[in-house]
Amino acid sequence: MTQGTENKAYNRIRGRGRGWAFSQHDFSRLGSRESIDLALHRLLHKGAIRRVIRGIYDYPRSSELLDRQVSPDLDQVAQALARKFGWSIQPSGIAALNTLGLSTQVPAKLVYLSDGPNRRYTIGKTTLEFEHTALKETGFKLSQSSLIVHALKALGAERITPQVIKKIRNWLEPSRRSQVLKDSSTATGWVYSAIREICREDSDE
Repeated sequence: MTQGTENKAYNRIRGRGRGWAFSQHDFSRLGSRESIDLALHRLLHKGAIRRVIRGIYDYPRSSELLDRQVSPDLDQVAQALARKFGWSIQPSGIAALNTLGLSTQVPAKLVYLSDGPNRRYTIGKTTLEFEHTALKETGFKLSQSSLIVHALKALGAERITPQVIKKIRNWLEPSRRSQVLKDSSTATGWVYSAIREICREDSDE
């Protein structure tokens, strides 16, 4: 039974792709808590997954150039924590810019707004912080939509250059473009205009 749970969990992890972060909560339908905990422990022991912080794991990415695993995707970690505790979260502008590769600085702190309690986690040299606040613009179904909207707003309309559009376009999976376009239709006018450019299907570079 446990072996079957382990295989099912690993198949789900692989299906999500490298960089995905998760907790025991994400496999609650696969079996009892004890069997899922044991399955994750076995996968951890085999080196198939990595523990990021207590209760949170990821399917680590590797760098061929550096010949080692790269640091966890902190947005994925934030999303995993939100699912685990049932929080709604929004990235701060800096967090969104960092995730999309629009900021070259390695931040000492990434802040997410949350309807949950204030929490702080240390991951490597970065502090991942959740600040309790009344959330705005929570109508986005996709995390990609929220990230893009908050990154664009952090930059401001005057800094949305063709290079910025291209950078976000390259980050966003082609299969998600039409979904993000529909999901973000209520965004502010200039923000949605930029998203239309990002999601255009006739301008792949």
